[in-house]
Amino acid sequence: MTEKKKGRKILVYNLLFLVVGGAIVAFLLNAPKETTHRMPRDDNHLRFYQMDKKAAEKFCGECHNPTGQAGALPKDHPSKFRCLLCHKKIS
Repeated sequence: MTEKKKGRKILVYNLLFLVVGGAIVAFLLNAPKETTHRMPRDDNHLRFYQMDKKAAEKFCGECHNPTGQAGALPKDHPSKFRCLLCHKKIS
């Protein structure tokens, strides 16, 4: 392969890298903002801040149910077993 062909090949790869990288950055910049409510830092939830996620999630159903003080979750609510995957703790 001649030096000219090698140079063109490297240029094509660099341009392809820039186009793909730019597309990824543009996609990430246009992602929607996070709209999920965070876990409140109040008296009811404060004890769960000391636990890791999986341990804390075991207690969510005690209040977040149709008869609990927090009430029922909406019908279209996703998985009820991984609460803190979306409802993150407030730092």
